[in-house]
Amino acid sequence: MRNLNKIEPLFDKQCTCLLCQTKFTTKKLRSRFVKLKHLDTDFFPVYAEHNPLLYYINVCPACGFSFSDDTVSYFSPESKKILIEKVCSHWIPHSFGEERNLEDSIKTYKLAAYCSSLRKDKHIILAGLHLRIAWHYRMLNNQEQEKRFISLALAEYETSYSVGDYQGTPVSELRTIYLIADLSKRTDNLEKATKFYSKVIEQQSRTVETQIVKLAKESWQELRDSQKTFI
Repeated sequence: MRNLNKIEPLFDKQCTCLLCQTKFTTKKLRSRFVKLKHLDTDFFPVYAEHNPLLYYINVCPACGFSFSDDTVSYFSPESKKILIEKVCSHWIPHSFGEERNLEDSIKTYKLAAYCSSLRKDKHIILAGLHLRIAWHYRMLNNQEQEKRFISLALAEYETSYSVGDYQGTPVSELRTIYLIADLSKRTDNLEKATKFYSKVIEQQSRTVETQIVKLAKESWQELRDSQKTFI
């Protein structure tokens, strides 16, 4: 007999589509079930069992607009028009509001990245979406697709750093620089990685993000040691 008092890991969250205002429900993971095992150097979180990454994106079942809880609700008239033309008019109504597997989740992130690019969101937003897609492929051990999306994320982080559009977001300058370094290393551009790790370390006396500085120092030293072995 089912225990009616048992708390389930997933619950239904009420959402309102930012684009068409349709109300819908989508699954989210209760925080008590989130148990972090460790973080990779690019901040990929490895969880013990239940993975909240799978439920980060909300997909409107009526129009297809896909967004996170952090997505800005403002649309320019032009971006609204483009989204209706490129997404909504091609959307066959269906729901991602139930339990998701990795493949389902990848689809939601790709939809969100497409919507974000059509809206001309900040480069730092698109970088984060591409990086999360890369993490999904890492979980699937698909190295080719993981590297593809790491490269896409890296390009967006570099643009964000050059134009400064990370400002006013939760992603700091130091974190942006560090991710450029780490993703450069993961795409075998060791010269660029070394350069940006050094930029992180240069800020060690004026930052509170000491863990990021520590990670940069460790990775910088690893690169130095590996280069010595080839001399």
